[in-house]
Amino acid sequence: MELSWFFVGFVAIVALLLGAGMVRFLPPRYRVRALGALIAWTLYAALLGLAGILSNAALRPPGIVYVFLPTIALIIFLTRSRAGAVIASSVPIWLLMGAQCVRFVVEILLNRLWHAGLLPTMMTFHGGNLDMLIGVSAPIVAALSAARRLDLRVALAWNVLGIAMLGNIVVRGILTSPAIHAFKADAPSAIGTFPFTFIPALIVPLALMLHVLAIRAILGSLKAGTRDVAPVSVAELVDPRRRSTVR
Repeated sequence: MELSWFFVGFVAIVALLLGAGMVRFLPPRYRVRALGALIAWTLYAALLGLAGILSNAALRPPGIVYVFLPTIALIIFLTRSRAGAVIASSVPIWLLMGAQCVRFVVEILLNRLWHAGLLPTMMTFHGGNLDMLIGVSAPIVAALSAARRLDLRVALAWNVLGIAMLGNIVVRGILTSPAIHAFKADAPSAIGTFPFTFIPALIVPLALMLHVLAIRAILGSLKAGTRDVAPVSVAELVDPRRRSTVR
């Protein structure tokens, strides 16, 4: 129960900080839509957990599909739309990368669940889940980025590595889920129960979204000939003639 309340508070703080970032950095015409999408996604993630969809082993298709499909749609939108380009160029790259520090807190929680016998070992650092490394390195990468001491190619590689780490834990989560249960786990998984369903339904999509936005901003800067991690501005995005070879 103590872990549940802690995690609910953590999710609330993450959502509030994300909303504050939207208000601070996004252009006015995108602000309301982004906040509305955040609220809708958070409520959707909560409903998935409260309804027991992710923990129902008999459900077909498996409950995780109801997380995957919206996440894939979101990523396609962010990578293909003009709105995604504007969002990526509006938020500082160092902030997009630094926000990945939430993954460190999540990994600490997973470790606590494992100690309580509520999570298989393979979902933790002890079992090969190395996602904590991204959470620990995020503030360092962000600080170097903010100081303009991080090469764009290094930042790009770090984000690609972060996506790979996410893929690793997602596969582990699926293989140990009640619906798949491909491996005989040493403990049941609490990830399918509320409020821990926020991990696959909110935190993982958020982490992936941050990586995708950072990568899109970095690629835009590389294309513009930028040598550091300063993002291409909205004005330059609208009028490419404003871009200089070195910013």
